Amino acid sequence: MRIGLLGTGPWARIAHAPALSGHDGLDFAGVWGRRPEAAKELAERHGVRAYDDVDALFADVDAVAVALPPEVQADLAARAARAGCHLLLDKPLAVTVEQGRAVAEAVEEAGVASVVFFTTRFQPEPAAWITEQAAVPGWFTGRAQWLGAVFSSESPFATPWRREKGALWDVGPHALSVLLPVLGDVRRVTAAAYGPGDTVHVVLDHTSGASSTLTLSLTAPPAASGAAVELLGEAGVAVLPESSDGAVRPLMRAADALRAAARTGRPHACDATFGLRVTEILTAADDLLNGGAR
Repeated sequence: MRIGLLGTGPWARIAHAPALSGHDGLDFAGVWGRRPEAAKELAERHGVRAYDDVDALFADVDAVAVALPPEVQADLAARAARAGCHLLLDKPLAVTVEQGRAVAEAVEEAGVASVVFFTTRFQPEPAAWITEQAAVPGWFTGRAQWLGAVFSSESPFATPWRREKGALWDVGPHALSVLLPVLGDVRRVTAAAYGPGDTVHVVLDHTSGASSTLTLSLTAPPAASGAAVELLGEAGVAVLPESSDGAVRPLMRAADALRAAARTGRPHACDATFGLRVTEILTAADDLLNGGAR
């Protein structure tokens, strides 16, 4: 699969470009970015072409990987799909339901494959745990806690879109990607409230009858940062295993999932439609937060 990269920021440099260039099953063809000089530098580092024209990149590849802010990703992803490119997307798919729906519809109409990179879903131990717990009946409640120190430490990821949208939109997708396969779709976001900084607390009602709570932050003290998921039910207590896998190898697995979906025509569980559903749930939580006093 011949693939191009959209984006030149920290995530593109640290994760996407190394994953694409190091994958034996991919032909990393080139880089496009909103800053041509950054695209040139990143392309030269990996021995590929820097594209000034994004449509020219679309015409030269079978697929694109996107490492751009979500509002930029959504428009370009729909455009790439219409050009016949399979999509390896980042989370969140979009920050409005309308944008997310446009991507999902473009994917369906063009008949291309899509995979949204929810990191935990492509880490072997956590992914196996999610599959195992989804087969266990009788979950009563769940708790997901995703605490980052992006805004309380020297982090290259303290980017403008994260400062604007906060933890709900940045790490909320990770929490939902774990809970939804196990507890079922969300029937209703029942509560949402702010905590310190950009911290939010969200309560969800799932189709299985279970409830769950999310605690999300990018302003946690570095010593308190980390992710944890706990399920409680008839089978007892189950805790999401940790992974030290980083981002590059899971991205390679996501690329494998995209290749398989493109080859077989069978949608992956983390496709654009699932990404849209995550966007819908986050939007409902955001509406509750914005409707209350901070």
